[in-house]
Amino acid sequence: MAEADQNPIAAALEHLTGQCRGQFSWITGAEADAWFGRGQAFRITGPDSEVPGSDCVARFRRKGNSFEIKATGACPVWVNGQPVERADLIHGDVIEFGDDGPLSRIRIYSDKHRPDPTVTEIMGDARSYIRSSRRPYLVKLARGLTSAARRVLFQTTVLFRVMILLLLGAILFLLFWQWRTDQTLIATVDRQVSALARDVERTRNEALRPSDLAALRDDLSGSLDANRERLETLEAERAAATHVIAEAQGSVVFLQAAYGLRHAATGQMLRHQVGADGLPRMTPSGRPLFTLEGGGPVAEAQITGTGFLVAGTGRLVTNRHVALPWEEDSGDAPQEMEPVMLRFQGWYPGRAEPVPVATVAVSDSVDLAILDIGIVPAGLPGLRIARTGSAPGEGIIVMGYPTGLRSLLAQSGESFVAELQADGITGFWEVAERLAQADLIAPLSTRGIIGRISATTMVYDAETTHGGSGGPVLNMAGEVVAVNTAIIPEFGGSNLGVPAAHILKLLTSVEETQ
Repeated sequence: MAEADQNPIAAALEHLTGQCRGQFSWITGAEADAWFGRGQAFRITGPDSEVPGSDCVARFRRKGNSFEIKATGACPVWVNGQPVERADLIHGDVIEFGDDGPLSRIRIYSDKHRPDPTVTEIMGDARSYIRSSRRPYLVKLARGLTSAARRVLFQTTVLFRVMILLLLGAILFLLFWQWRTDQTLIATVDRQVSALARDVERTRNEALRPSDLAALRDDLSGSLDANRERLETLEAERAAATHVIAEAQGSVVFLQAAYGLRHAATGQMLRHQVGADGLPRMTPSGRPLFTLEGGGPVAEAQITGTGFLVAGTGRLVTNRHVALPWEEDSGDAPQEMEPVMLRFQGWYPGRAEPVPVATVAVSDSVDLAILDIGIVPAGLPGLRIARTGSAPGEGIIVMGYPTGLRSLLAQSGESFVAELQADGITGFWEVAERLAQADLIAPLSTRGIIGRISATTMVYDAETTHGGSGGPVLNMAGEVVAVNTAIIPEFGGSNLGVPAAHILKLLTSVEETQ
């Protein structure tokens, strides 16, 4: 007993079954009796106590730093599944008291086995300290939380601490992974949105305003005679190719397209941010602000280009960068925002109604695309593709719609511009519709000579500019020898085209897959 007095210990029976399941019965003295009767709860009392209606089924006696159990004979006792009359107990042994008694686990607490407080108890102690301490509130709050954190780290069970560390590690990993993912997505989306912002800003800068119509009307009025003389001179120079232009121009289509960005996961379209006045908001530098929320108008980048009908196919040929205008700035990174063609249509010269356009195929090696235009006007043969090569020095004719609507308006005359101005019409789609209804959509034609030819590029000096992309480059027999692709303003108006052999190759691949 001296040893026991020097090393005070206690034990608890954790009841796993029976009426007391989930509860603890404590053994704190040198001896204790276990009482149990039919219909009665299990109880632990001192050695001199009695429990009416119950039998003493076992006696516990402290033995050094442990306990022994002795069955009293009222009912059998099992320890770890073995029947016993007497047994020395160790921490964690499972005891069963009779056929109807509880199944209990003994937990012995000493210097070796100390009770581990629960998180609920730790937080309760911290809350009690914060409530009762007379120190300033922030000081006692900091001390209470620090003490609770220290106890959770060092006084709870090893398993609990390991689980907490694993959980924290998993949270940190997820946060890091999410941060990396967000950085990638932010960079990708920022690049895409910046590209769209540039295109929308360009669209806004190129959009017609009432002041533009007024200025154009003044210019047309003031320089009508000069323009007439200049056009007469140009017509005289083109007299030799008049029949080629007359036969080809009905097959050269004016293309209009608009695209936006859509959130791949939610399907929401990128929209303009609008202020309280309902007008789109801008950055200090003049760029539009976008959002995926709200009811502002969809952010729309508008482009124009040229395409031409190929004889015997019912297909249009144009540039890849006209059919997929967003590709130049999209990059190869995974895209959170996906481009969407909002509207794609074409205008035949002399036709008052547009026709819908859809991309059928694009080339992976050159700037070339095949379009399905759906409707081919009766009696329109289309353009033949040259099957023999061209040579430097040969004359060519480039047809198209350079500068898009502005060029068509410049050719329309003062009275037509005055009508638009009076009606307040400046919209991208509405102006094209009025031009078509007035039979004012027709391609421009310029002449030049071939300077150089390679397997992928034809260089020529016929003048054109943006908007003419995708137009046909014709030889003097009226055959398409190239597709106009790019300008090189640094070299005195020299321009580039994709040779006809690539057109034939792409058309053949489309036919084989149909």
